Amino acid sequence: MFTTERLIVRPWRRTDEDIDRIFDIYSRWEVARWLGATPRAMAQRGEAEQAVDRWESRAAADPRLGVWAVEVRDTGVVAGSVLFVRLPNGDGEVEVGWHLHPDSWGHGYATEAARAVVRNGFAHGIDEVYAVVRPGNDASMAVCRRLGMTPLGTTTRWYGVECEAFLLKNPGQGDRDRAVEG
Repeated sequence: MFTTERLIVRPWRRTDEDIDRIFDIYSRWEVARWLGATPRAMAQRGEAEQAVDRWESRAAADPRLGVWAVEVRDTGVVAGSVLFVRLPNGDGEVEVGWHLHPDSWGHGYATEAARAVVRNGFAHGIDEVYAVVRPGNDASMAVCRRLGMTPLGTTTRWYGVECEAFLLKNPGQGDRDRAVEG
């Protein structure tokens, strides 16, 4: 799909390697506890295959949106996922998010991948992007700050649970935000 200095952002594939990595990421409570309205770790490998099917159909509906693999260029290791999706129970708002394997935490991959998908979304007509982070997920809130997102406070609007919301507007739509360019 596209590359950054250190990463390849690409569709997840129905290969054993990708399915195994998805299951390895999303079966871990330390990852899953921050995700969705009711956090739940994957229990069976087949759930990873179903996830690829969902992500492929989402991309087919609107190619600007999706859940993609974040592959480290130098090693070929998939660090995790970056997502650019419509928020549930919303009015078409787009969310950026990241779900990385613990072995890939602390390397700046979430920020680099999120910056790339946001830039791509802005280039394709998305006017603003939200991030929704559960309280206590300090690492993800730090990614939001590095992206230059504006904190909006807590909300239960999209997921029905209390989350911290962040907003970033497309600099091409008037508000210049140099953080996304960097």
